[in-house]
Amino acid sequence: MKKTLIVELSLLTVAVIWALNFTVVKLSLEEIDPMSFNAIRFMMAIVFMFAVLLRSGQKLKVHKGDWPRLILLGVLGNLLYQCLFIVGISYTFAANAAVMLGTIPVWIAVLGRIFFGQELSWFSIAGVFAAFSGIYLIMEGSATGITLESESITGDLIILFAALVFGVYTLFSKQMLGRYTPVQFSMLMMITGGGALILAGIPWLIKLDYASVSYLAWGGTAFSGFLSIGLAYIIWNYGVSRVGPVRTSTFQNLVPVLGLVFGIVLLGEALYFLQYIGSALIIAGIVLARKKPVTRTAIKN
Repeated sequence: MKKTLIVELSLLTVAVIWALNFTVVKLSLEEIDPMSFNAIRFMMAIVFMFAVLLRSGQKLKVHKGDWPRLILLGVLGNLLYQCLFIVGISYTFAANAAVMLGTIPVWIAVLGRIFFGQELSWFSIAGVFAAFSGIYLIMEGSATGITLESESITGDLIILFAALVFGVYTLFSKQMLGRYTPVQFSMLMMITGGGALILAGIPWLIKLDYASVSYLAWGGTAFSGFLSIGLAYIIWNYGVSRVGPVRTSTFQNLVPVLGLVFGIVLLGEALYFLQYIGSALIIAGIVLARKKPVTRTAIKN
């Protein structure tokens, strides 16, 4: 009981870290360009993950024929997703980004049905409908309405596409997670996708004026690299192994809620009335999409 409580408190900490990361990234991007920021934080994350791998005593051995799929997954889940995330959040509010990225479970439900024939319960269908209704209200409820002339709506669409990409990545990672431990798989994703992200950021790293970056921005970069990517991934995977994926994933429902609050309170971001309703609908949709139908067993006399 005590160990379970510790695990759940750790998972709650992860939810707070991930929610706060939207605000931290938004602040850091005021002084560091998106590509340099991504490259630097992934350097930190790779160092952190490698230290954990060494500490665990696990070997990083790749099974024959796995490299092509690992590289593809790494590029999809880190290079493409992180580029979309970092560019998208630079064009929209941290609060909007938190809610939009919270739709990942909804995308997983939809894509799981399309690619793997997974059954969609009525809860899931209602969740998908509520989530996409909320997305429409957030965009329509902005100061300009639905128009690509608005930077925030452009950012919202980019973040929404990032959520779709991560949903695809999550679904196609399941097979690899059956062949590698969470720490091994995370490290391989850091090497492939993270390495590609660092290489892509070299031109920007060369041009970056390091002396002009404040300690606050460097602190935000370290927070995002060591905590939001490095530590959080380890705790999350540990939670899956100790209390199961369903119980662990319920903590992700807190991320869009807390992210919305942090964006409004810490950055002073203002949302319009329809956007609050849209945010509430998306959060409700996330909860419904993740809800498992109750199966009743017959009572034997």
